[in-house]
Amino acid sequence: MLGVIVNVATVIVGSLVGVLLKKSLPEKIAKMMQTAVALAVLYIGIDGMMSGENTLVLVLSMVIGTLIGTLLDLDTRLNNLGAKIENKFKSKNSDGRIAEGFVSATLLFCVGAMTIVGALQSGLSGNHEMQFTKAILDLISSIILASTLGWGVILAAGSVFAIQGSIVLLAQFVAPYLSDYVIGEMTCAGSVLIVALALNLLSITKIKLMNLVPSIFVPIGLCLLIK
Repeated sequence: MLGVIVNVATVIVGSLVGVLLKKSLPEKIAKMMQTAVALAVLYIGIDGMMSGENTLVLVLSMVIGTLIGTLLDLDTRLNNLGAKIENKFKSKNSDGRIAEGFVSATLLFCVGAMTIVGALQSGLSGNHEMQFTKAILDLISSIILASTLGWGVILAAGSVFAIQGSIVLLAQFVAPYLSDYVIGEMTCAGSVLIVALALNLLSITKIKLMNLVPSIFVPIGLCLLIK
């Protein structure tokens, strides 16, 4: 779990630094930074979408996953949780974006091949090199994201711990089902969500992203059936 703990620590430290920067940034600069972050996130999403090989898997994953997320109403549940947290720790510095920051950071930090492969390497061989590399990237990303979205970003440290930690602990059991092909399709589906995240950050759309999150995991089952 060393790699996971280091990654969680970098997200927390980066988020704290970002929040401190946010307080000192003029509104005009903060808005431009958010635009810059959104464009960078858009690139990350488009690049990750190239990992997929089977369009049918992507389409079915998005449809099935979105159906599951919408029926469970995950977006409303998450926003209600964010509202409760915000009310509990409400202060003059609160900007009402805790849920948005949490969802945005969770998608950015937990979706992608580095998350899955790095955690598998840690769990199977004790090799934390990829997770350490990801931790450095997440440190930079959390600083930039928290400087625009605020305190909600730090909550994503819990997501990093839960998701990566689960893969590490279950590595020997899940590894047979997470071939390069499956990881590629999961990354592709997750990257579609990252593109949607970028569009939200640019205020072009208001997609309820949390309702789409189950789409990331659907390829695990579909790949076994289709290929």
